Amino acid sequence: MTTIHKIAMTCLVAGLLTAGCTDKKNIPVVAPEAPIADLNWSFETTPVWEDNFDNAGAPDLSKWTYETGGSGWGNNELQYYTNGNNAAVVNGNLEITAKKETVSGKSYTSSRMITRGQGDWLYGRFEVRAKLPSGRGTWPAIWMLPSDNNYGQWPSSGEIDIMEHVGFDVNNVHCSVHCSAFNGSRGNPVTDNIIIPTATDEFHVYRVDWTPYAIRGYVDGEQYFEYTNDNVGFTKWPFNKRFFMILNIAVGGNWGGAQGVDDSIFPKSMLVDYVRVYKMIE
Repeated sequence: MTTIHKIAMTCLVAGLLTAGCTDKKNIPVVAPEAPIADLNWSFETTPVWEDNFDNAGAPDLSKWTYETGGSGWGNNELQYYTNGNNAAVVNGNLEITAKKETVSGKSYTSSRMITRGQGDWLYGRFEVRAKLPSGRGTWPAIWMLPSDNNYGQWPSSGEIDIMEHVGFDVNNVHCSVHCSAFNGSRGNPVTDNIIIPTATDEFHVYRVDWTPYAIRGYVDGEQYFEYTNDNVGFTKWPFNKRFFMILNIAVGGNWGGAQGVDDSIFPKSMLVDYVRVYKMIE
Protein backbone atom coordinates (compact mmCIF):
# COMPACT_ATOMS: atom_id res chain seq x y z
CA MET A 1 0.00 0.00 0.00
CA THR A 2 1.39 3.40 -0.95
CA THR A 3 1.80 6.26 1.47
CA ILE A 4 -1.13 8.09 -0.16
CA HIS A 5 -3.30 4.97 0.17
CA LYS A 6 -2.35 4.61 3.82
CA ILE A 7 -3.28 8.22 4.48
CA ALA A 8 -6.58 7.83 2.63
CA MET A 9 -7.43 4.73 4.66
CA THR A 10 -6.65 6.57 7.89
CA CYS A 11 -8.95 9.39 6.84
CA LEU A 12 -11.72 6.99 5.89
CA VAL A 13 -11.60 5.14 9.19
CA ALA A 14 -11.79 8.43 11.02
CA GLY A 15 -14.75 9.47 8.91
CA LEU A 16 -12.74 12.43 7.60
CA LEU A 17 -11.89 11.52 4.00
CA THR A 18 -12.07 14.58 1.82
CA ALA A 19 -10.58 15.62 -1.48
CA GLY A 20 -7.93 17.57 0.37
CA CYS A 21 -6.99 14.83 2.81
CA THR A 22 -3.70 13.70 1.26
CA ASP A 23 -1.36 14.67 4.06
CA LYS A 24 -1.23 13.62 7.70
CA LYS A 25 -0.85 17.28 8.60
CA ASN A 26 -4.33 17.92 7.16
CA ILE A 27 -6.05 15.31 9.35
CA PRO A 28 -8.00 17.27 11.97
CA VAL A 29 -7.63 16.30 15.62
CA VAL A 30 -10.98 15.35 17.17
CA ALA A 31 -11.12 16.55 20.76
CA PRO A 32 -12.54 14.14 23.37
CA GLU A 33 -15.92 14.89 24.87
CA ALA A 34 -15.75 17.45 27.63
CA PRO A 35 -16.30 16.08 31.13
CA ILE A 36 -19.75 16.51 32.57
CA ALA A 37 -19.75 19.25 35.19
CA ASP A 38 -21.48 18.79 38.51
CA LEU A 39 -24.01 21.60 38.57
CA ASN A 40 -25.22 20.61 42.04
CA TRP A 41 -28.72 20.01 40.78
CA SER A 42 -31.50 20.25 43.31
CA PHE A 43 -34.88 18.52 43.36
CA GLU A 44 -38.44 19.68 43.74
CA THR A 45 -39.85 19.26 47.23
CA THR A 46 -43.26 17.97 46.09
CA PRO A 47 -43.20 14.47 44.58
CA VAL A 48 -43.93 14.20 40.87
CA TRP A 49 -45.03 10.58 41.54
CA GLU A 50 -45.79 8.80 44.81
CA ASP A 51 -47.57 5.93 46.47
CA ASN A 52 -48.18 6.15 50.21
CA PHE A 53 -50.15 2.87 50.35
CA ASP A 54 -53.06 4.41 52.22
CA ASN A 55 -55.84 2.20 50.81
CA ALA A 56 -56.02 -1.32 52.21
CA GLY A 57 -56.32 -4.25 49.81
CA ALA A 58 -54.68 -4.68 46.44
CA PRO A 59 -51.95 -2.24 45.38
CA ASP A 60 -52.98 0.60 43.07
CA LEU A 61 -52.92 -0.85 39.54
CA SER A 62 -52.84 2.64 38.05
CA LYS A 63 -49.30 2.86 39.45
CA TRP A 64 -48.05 -0.75 39.55
CA THR A 65 -48.19 -3.87 37.44
CA TYR A 66 -46.75 -7.34 38.08
CA GLU A 67 -44.07 -9.22 36.24
CA THR A 68 -44.85 -12.92 36.54
CA GLY A 69 -43.18 -16.25 35.96
CA GLY A 70 -40.52 -18.62 37.20
CA SER A 71 -37.79 -18.34 34.60
CA GLY A 72 -35.00 -17.79 37.12
CA TRP A 73 -34.82 -14.14 36.04
CA GLY A 74 -31.23 -14.36 34.88
CA ASN A 75 -29.98 -15.20 38.39
CA ASN A 76 -31.15 -18.81 38.89
CA GLU A 77 -33.78 -17.55 41.34
CA LEU A 78 -36.12 -20.14 42.84
CA GLN A 79 -39.42 -18.27 43.15
CA TYR A 80 -42.45 -17.95 40.89
CA TYR A 81 -43.66 -14.34 40.70
CA THR A 82 -47.45 -14.28 40.92
CA ASN A 83 -49.97 -11.82 39.57
CA GLY A 84 -50.70 -10.10 42.87
CA ASN A 85 -51.17 -13.04 45.22
CA ASN A 86 -48.06 -12.05 47.16
CA ALA A 87 -48.67 -8.31 47.48
CA ALA A 88 -51.19 -6.40 49.60
CA VAL A 89 -51.61 -3.07 51.38
CA VAL A 90 -52.04 -3.63 55.11
CA ASN A 91 -52.05 -0.99 57.87
CA GLY A 92 -50.63 1.68 55.59
CA ASN A 93 -47.79 -0.44 54.23
CA LEU A 94 -47.26 -2.43 51.09
CA GLU A 95 -46.41 -6.02 52.02
CA ILE A 96 -44.50 -8.06 49.45
CA THR A 97 -44.39 -11.60 50.80
CA ALA A 98 -42.26 -14.56 49.79
CA LYS A 99 -43.94 -17.87 50.59
CA LYS A 100 -42.97 -21.54 50.68
CA GLU A 101 -45.52 -22.99 48.27
CA THR A 102 -45.40 -24.76 44.94
CA VAL A 103 -46.63 -22.97 41.81
CA SER A 104 -45.78 -24.01 38.24
CA GLY A 105 -43.00 -26.28 39.41
CA LYS A 106 -41.36 -23.69 41.65
CA SER A 107 -41.14 -24.24 45.42
CA TYR A 108 -41.56 -20.56 46.41
CA THR A 109 -43.73 -17.62 45.36
CA SER A 110 -43.24 -13.88 45.61
CA SER A 111 -44.08 -10.59 43.86
CA ARG A 112 -42.19 -8.36 41.47
CA MET A 113 -43.98 -5.01 41.14
CA ILE A 114 -43.02 -2.47 38.48
CA THR A 115 -44.02 1.06 37.42
CA ARG A 116 -43.11 0.68 33.74
CA GLY A 117 -45.55 2.59 31.54
CA GLN A 118 -47.05 4.25 34.62
CA GLY A 119 -43.91 5.73 36.13
CA ASP A 120 -40.85 6.26 33.91
CA TRP A 121 -38.28 8.94 34.66
CA LEU A 122 -35.06 10.50 33.42
CA TYR A 123 -33.12 11.83 36.43
CA GLY A 124 -34.61 12.66 39.80
CA ARG A 125 -34.62 11.74 43.48
CA PHE A 126 -36.03 8.29 44.23
CA GLU A 127 -36.94 7.61 47.85
CA VAL A 128 -38.42 4.47 49.43
CA ARG A 129 -39.08 3.94 53.14
CA ALA A 130 -38.95 0.22 53.85
CA LYS A 131 -38.30 -2.54 56.37
CA LEU A 132 -36.42 -5.52 54.97
CA PRO A 133 -37.05 -9.24 55.50
CA SER A 134 -34.54 -11.38 57.36
CA GLY A 135 -33.69 -15.02 56.81
CA ARG A 136 -31.21 -17.00 54.76
CA GLY A 137 -32.29 -17.20 51.14
CA THR A 138 -34.20 -13.90 50.94
CA TRP A 139 -33.06 -11.30 48.41
CA PRO A 140 -35.18 -8.12 48.56
CA ALA A 141 -34.46 -5.27 46.17
CA ILE A 142 -35.56 -1.72 45.38
CA TRP A 143 -34.17 -0.95 41.96
CA MET A 144 -34.58 0.48 38.46
CA LEU A 145 -34.28 -0.75 34.88
CA PRO A 146 -34.43 1.11 31.54
CA SER A 147 -37.88 1.60 30.08
CA ASP A 148 -36.82 1.17 26.45
CA ASN A 149 -33.43 -0.63 26.27
CA ASN A 150 -32.10 1.99 23.87
CA TYR A 151 -28.57 0.59 24.06
CA GLY A 152 -29.50 -3.08 23.94
CA GLN A 153 -30.36 -5.80 26.41
CA TRP A 154 -28.96 -6.04 29.94
CA PRO A 155 -26.46 -4.84 30.93
CA SER A 156 -25.95 -2.48 27.98
CA SER A 157 -28.86 -0.18 28.84
CA GLY A 158 -28.04 -0.07 32.55
CA GLU A 159 -29.42 -0.93 35.98
CA ILE A 160 -29.64 1.18 39.14
CA ASP A 161 -29.92 -0.67 42.46
CA ILE A 162 -31.24 1.68 45.12
CA MET A 163 -31.14 -1.07 47.77
CA GLU A 164 -30.23 -4.75 47.76
CA HIS A 165 -29.91 -7.07 50.74
CA VAL A 166 -29.31 -10.80 51.10
CA GLY A 167 -30.56 -12.62 54.17
CA PHE A 168 -27.37 -14.52 54.94
CA ASP A 169 -25.53 -11.19 55.33
CA VAL A 170 -28.07 -9.51 57.57
CA ASN A 171 -28.23 -5.70 57.80
CA ASN A 172 -25.55 -5.20 55.11
CA VAL A 173 -27.25 -2.94 52.53
CA HIS A 174 -25.89 -2.35 49.03
CA CYS A 175 -26.27 0.33 46.33
CA SER A 176 -24.95 -0.46 42.84
CA VAL A 177 -25.04 0.30 39.14
CA HIS A 178 -24.55 -2.06 36.20
CA CYS A 179 -23.61 -1.17 32.60
CA SER A 180 -21.62 -2.70 29.73
CA ALA A 181 -18.27 -1.85 31.28
CA PHE A 182 -19.18 -2.73 34.87
CA ASN A 183 -21.71 -5.42 35.77
CA GLY A 184 -22.36 -8.53 37.77
CA SER A 185 -21.79 -10.97 34.91
CA ARG A 186 -18.27 -9.55 34.45
CA GLY A 187 -17.74 -9.67 38.20
CA ASN A 188 -17.04 -5.94 38.45
CA PRO A 189 -20.25 -4.08 39.28
CA VAL A 190 -19.84 -0.61 40.73
CA THR A 191 -21.15 -1.08 44.25
CA ASP A 192 -20.80 -0.05 47.86
CA ASN A 193 -22.38 -1.13 51.11
CA ILE A 194 -23.29 0.16 54.54
CA ILE A 195 -24.20 -1.66 57.75
CA ILE A 196 -27.65 -0.69 59.07
CA PRO A 197 -27.99 -2.57 62.39
CA THR A 198 -31.79 -2.40 62.32
CA ALA A 199 -32.46 -2.86 58.58
CA THR A 200 -34.65 -5.91 59.22
CA ASP A 201 -36.27 -4.58 62.42
CA GLU A 202 -37.09 -0.96 61.58
CA PHE A 203 -38.01 1.24 58.64
CA HIS A 204 -35.25 3.15 56.87
CA VAL A 205 -35.27 5.55 53.92
CA TYR A 206 -33.37 4.23 50.89
CA ARG A 207 -32.63 6.88 48.29
CA VAL A 208 -30.85 7.54 45.01
CA ASP A 209 -30.20 11.00 43.56
CA TRP A 210 -29.69 10.64 39.79
CA THR A 211 -28.39 13.59 37.77
CA PRO A 212 -26.47 13.94 34.48
CA TYR A 213 -23.26 14.02 36.55
CA ALA A 214 -23.69 11.19 39.06
CA ILE A 215 -25.80 8.53 40.73
CA ARG A 216 -25.53 8.82 44.50
CA GLY A 217 -26.94 6.39 47.09
CA TYR A 218 -28.14 7.20 50.61
CA VAL A 219 -29.68 5.60 53.68
CA ASP A 220 -31.54 7.92 56.04
CA GLY A 221 -29.85 10.88 54.36
CA GLU A 222 -26.31 9.50 54.74
CA GLN A 223 -24.50 9.17 51.40
CA TYR A 224 -22.43 6.01 50.95
CA PHE A 225 -22.34 5.46 47.16
CA GLU A 226 -21.37 7.53 44.13
CA TYR A 227 -20.86 6.75 40.44
CA THR A 228 -19.91 9.65 38.17
CA ASN A 229 -20.30 10.22 34.44
CA ASP A 230 -16.95 10.51 32.66
CA ASN A 231 -18.79 11.18 29.37
CA VAL A 232 -17.09 8.52 27.26
CA GLY A 233 -20.30 6.91 25.99
CA PHE A 234 -23.06 4.48 26.87
CA THR A 235 -20.77 1.59 27.82
CA LYS A 236 -20.06 3.43 31.06
CA TRP A 237 -23.04 5.79 31.19
CA PRO A 238 -26.29 4.49 29.71
CA PHE A 239 -28.05 6.53 32.39
CA ASN A 240 -29.37 9.24 30.06
CA LYS A 241 -32.63 7.45 29.23
CA ARG A 242 -35.85 6.77 31.13
CA PHE A 243 -35.93 4.14 33.89
CA PHE A 244 -38.77 2.57 35.91
CA MET A 245 -39.00 1.33 39.50
CA ILE A 246 -39.07 -2.29 40.71
CA LEU A 247 -39.91 -3.72 44.15
CA ASN A 248 -39.42 -7.44 44.73
CA ILE A 249 -38.21 -10.26 46.94
CA ALA A 250 -36.31 -13.02 45.19
CA VAL A 251 -35.66 -16.39 46.84
CA GLY A 252 -32.28 -18.04 46.43
CA GLY A 253 -30.41 -17.26 43.23
CA ASN A 254 -26.75 -16.70 42.47
CA TRP A 255 -26.33 -14.20 45.28
CA GLY A 256 -29.35 -14.61 47.53
CA GLY A 257 -28.93 -18.37 47.65
CA ALA A 258 -25.14 -18.44 47.92
CA GLN A 259 -25.49 -20.04 51.38
CA GLY A 260 -28.67 -21.95 50.67
CA VAL A 261 -32.28 -21.29 51.67
CA ASP A 262 -33.71 -21.81 55.15
CA ASP A 263 -37.24 -23.08 54.52
CA SER A 264 -38.21 -22.57 58.16
CA ILE A 265 -38.27 -18.78 57.81
CA PHE A 266 -41.23 -18.42 55.43
CA PRO A 267 -43.39 -16.47 54.92
CA LYS A 268 -41.17 -13.37 54.87
CA SER A 269 -42.23 -9.85 53.88
CA MET A 270 -40.68 -6.57 52.83
CA LEU A 271 -42.79 -3.69 54.15
CA VAL A 272 -42.86 -0.44 52.17
CA ASP A 273 -44.28 2.68 53.79
CA TYR A 274 -43.98 4.90 50.72
CA VAL A 275 -42.36 5.41 47.33
CA ARG A 276 -41.68 9.00 46.25
CA VAL A 277 -40.09 10.45 43.13
CA TYR A 278 -38.95 14.07 43.00
CA LYS A 279 -38.19 15.85 39.74
CA MET A 280 -34.69 17.22 39.19
CA ILE A 281 -34.67 21.00 38.72
CA GLU A 282 -32.93 21.80 35.43
